[in-house]
Amino acid sequence: MPLTQLDTKAALIVIDLQRGITAVTTTPAASVVVERTAELARAFRRRGLPVVLVNVTAAAPGRTDAGVRSGTFAADWTELVPELEAQEGDVLISKQRRGAFVGTGLNEELRARGVTQVFLTGISTSAGVESTARSADDYGYNVVFVVDAMGDRDEEVHRFCVERIFPRLGETETTENVLKRLA
Repeated sequence: MPLTQLDTKAALIVIDLQRGITAVTTTPAASVVVERTAELARAFRRRGLPVVLVNVTAAAPGRTDAGVRSGTFAADWTELVPELEAQEGDVLISKQRRGAFVGTGLNEELRARGVTQVFLTGISTSAGVESTARSADDYGYNVVFVVDAMGDRDEEVHRFCVERIFPRLGETETTENVLKRLA
């Protein structure tokens, strides 16, 4: 469902667009995700709306069928990509879980700014983006997925999230249409 309304207090949440993650192959290409997200970040800043830049600095504990998690990462692996042009007024959130709300002050940062609507971009669609969206939905935010500004290593999983999961958690929209609303 396309974006029905732009709340007066909206924020852009950028998930894991950092050196180590953007170096992996994604669908669409990480460079496209970064380019579109950077354009959205500039538009949000021009409107005086919060931009939240999230990076992951460690893996959550626990065993999985996919294998052992590695714990912490090299410092340069966690650096946000320069194309995001991080600004002094941006909210920086470092997480150690898939979602950006668990174990961080993200909810408090958004509430302090009166945010009622969050726009999500980043990598990966099926992990960081989806986990963050589920928490945002649980906290009562109006969630908007900018579906052409997110990517995943698995094209089929990406498509499934966009077509089947995300419409149950919020509204889906394109970068172009969000930029038109912000103009």
